[in-house]
Amino acid sequence: MSDQTLDLRRSLQLVRRHKILVTAFAALGLAAGVAFTVLRPPMLSSDALVVLPVTVRNMATQVVIASSDPVLAGALRTIDSAESPHTLRNSIQVKALTTNILSVSAQGKTAAQAEDTANAVAQSYVGYVDAGTRSGVRVQARILERATNAAGTPLPTRLVINGGLGALVGLVIGALVALALGRRDRRLRERDEIADSIGIPVLMSIAVGHPSDAANWTKLFDDYAPGAVDAWRMRKALRQLGLTGANLTDAGSSSLAVLSLSSDPKALALGPQLAVFAATLGIPTVLVVGPQQDANAAATLRAACAGRQGPARRSANLRVTVSDEREVPDRVLGAGLIVVVAVVDGQDPRVADTMRTTATVLGVSAGAVTAEQLARVAVSAATDDRDIAGILVADPDSADHTTGRLPELARPAQRRGPTRVTGAPMRIRR
Repeated sequence: MSDQTLDLRRSLQLVRRHKILVTAFAALGLAAGVAFTVLRPPMLSSDALVVLPVTVRNMATQVVIASSDPVLAGALRTIDSAESPHTLRNSIQVKALTTNILSVSAQGKTAAQAEDTANAVAQSYVGYVDAGTRSGVRVQARILERATNAAGTPLPTRLVINGGLGALVGLVIGALVALALGRRDRRLRERDEIADSIGIPVLMSIAVGHPSDAANWTKLFDDYAPGAVDAWRMRKALRQLGLTGANLTDAGSSSLAVLSLSSDPKALALGPQLAVFAATLGIPTVLVVGPQQDANAAATLRAACAGRQGPARRSANLRVTVSDEREVPDRVLGAGLIVVVAVVDGQDPRVADTMRTTATVLGVSAGAVTAEQLARVAVSAATDDRDIAGILVADPDSADHTTGRLPELARPAQRRGPTRVTGAPMRIRR
């Protein structure tokens, strides 16, 4: 994945695969937006209007007087506030609307606070200029309109807006983190990626069970019934491996080893499910848990097979057993197909430590293994003179539309569109 170019489809796939992480970032963004709104609630604003005589020529001077310290100090005494004039100046705005009308706008956390502040500043200004400025010139000002009906965004609306913006920012950050993690993730998820990693085609991809103890493995033996799609895929895989038809009789058994990696527990169920399905087709099947390179990885499956008595409820053609032999017998009484489950270490695989069969397939689950791990298993199998006939994929990614049927060498690097041929036409001489 790390060496592939990100396009829109792949980017959306990466975001979807890390949807829990992206959702967590979006939730954190939502919480941050709500917390910011609660700690710093939206301010409401209210305006008071003061009318001056038409003889006043310099309204800019009146604006300065209205926001001066003496006027603001008088307003603070009116509203009984311990704030300084400098602090109050930051929450008001005085401007000239016309040649003789001043607007005093004040902000507050509540409507009453904004209205009281605006009215107090306007009243203090009127009293200050009516009493005479320092120059001794009196201005006859009066309140034209008191501050009422403070305006602003209500707190619930601001919570929705800031919360939504926070969630959007968190979503974007989460998506970027998901893309960064996806670029660094070397695990293979698409069937084509898995097949191309070692040049071996995918024979089938099915949903698998995840038994965690011997009782659940026993339940799988008795009750496993694949859906129509998975059943058809397993039927085709058995046919491609030559494990169906009249050649499977008790006169000569065919054997199939399903290798999986110890770091990929989901793939362990591929062999048992394939054996159960083969038995339902009428093939006398024996499921064998052979010697394992990692005994702990298949411990519960081994315990279920060792304690199994009699055939499975779903099909009398299935038997399960445990064996520590390195070779499968050429003939097993009453068996047409022997399915061997083997687990190897993905970092240091030793396929030679597992039971040898007439055919070998590699079982992997989507998003659990890397190309390097699969290559190590393939090399170990080749060293032991075993050919991996195909790959079985467990729990394929729902967004994967590839098939894994062809190796990389057989796939065109890109599709070429038609090209225009220009120039003079060639003349054919007769």
